[in-house]
Amino acid sequence: MRTPNNERLTSDIAEASSQRGRGGASSAEASPRARKSEPERRCILSGEHGGRGELVRLAISPDGLVLPDPLARAPGRGAWLGVSRGELEAAMGAGKGGGKLKGALTRAFKGAALTVPDDLPQLVEDGLRRVLLDRLGLEMRAGHLILGSERIAEHARGGAVELLLHASDASSDGSRKLDQAWRVGSEAEGSGLAGTVLPLDRAALSVAMGRDNVVHMALADPAAAARVSLALSRLMHFLGGKRPMTDPDEPALAGTDD
Repeated sequence: MRTPNNERLTSDIAEASSQRGRGGASSAEASPRARKSEPERRCILSGEHGGRGELVRLAISPDGLVLPDPLARAPGRGAWLGVSRGELEAAMGAGKGGGKLKGALTRAFKGAALTVPDDLPQLVEDGLRRVLLDRLGLEMRAGHLILGSERIAEHARGGAVELLLHASDASSDGSRKLDQAWRVGSEAEGSGLAGTVLPLDRAALSVAMGRDNVVHMALADPAAAARVSLALSRLMHFLGGKRPMTDPDEPALAGTDD
C-alpha cells in the first residue's frame, strides 16, 4: 500500500474501471472525482492511509470481543487494518496480551474494555474469503461470470475478457492455454499478462457458484471485474500475495503491495 501524507487513495481496481470509461487511460490513475468521493481511513498499525475498500474494519462486539467487520457495517466506532496477516500476527505479540495491536486498539476505541481473540488473523482471513465468494456468487447470479474453458477461451481470443481467474488447484496446462488466449485477444503477447490464481480451490468455487467443477472464471463486464478485483485485492494483500491483473497495459497491478 502507498503511504504519502495527504494523498487520498482509492482502489487501483476501482480506478481501472473509471479510467476505462474515459477511454482506457492507465488503471493506476484515479479521476479527481473518484479520489474526492472515496472515504479515507488510516491503518492503526502501519499509519498508512487507504480507501474503505482497501482496509479491513475491526469492531467490538457487545461483550468486548474485537472482531473483523469486512463489510464495514457494524454499528459504533471501528478501527482499520491495512497490513498483511504476517504483520498482524507480529503485532499481536504471542503471550503479551495483544502486544502492539492491543495498544493500538485501546487508543482507537478510546480505552474501551476489549479482548483480542488469539485467532483474529484467521478470523480476518475467513471474513475476506467470504466477501470474495459472496461477490463471485452475486456476479454469477447477475450473469456476469463466464464459466467453462471453451467459452472463456472464445471470449479471451475475442478481446472480451477484463479479468481471468484460476482455482488454486487448476492444472497448469489449462491455465496456461487460457492465459495465452487472453494475451492474444488483448494484443499483449510477450507482456506476461496472466490470470490470477485464486486462494480458493475448485471445491470452494463450485459451492459458491452452485455449479460442478468450477476451475476457471472470467468477467467481460468492466464494472463487474472491478467489483471482484477489489474484493480479491484485499484478500490477496492480507495473504501477502499479488494483486489481480485487469489491464494489459498495467502489469504493475499484479505486483506485491509495498
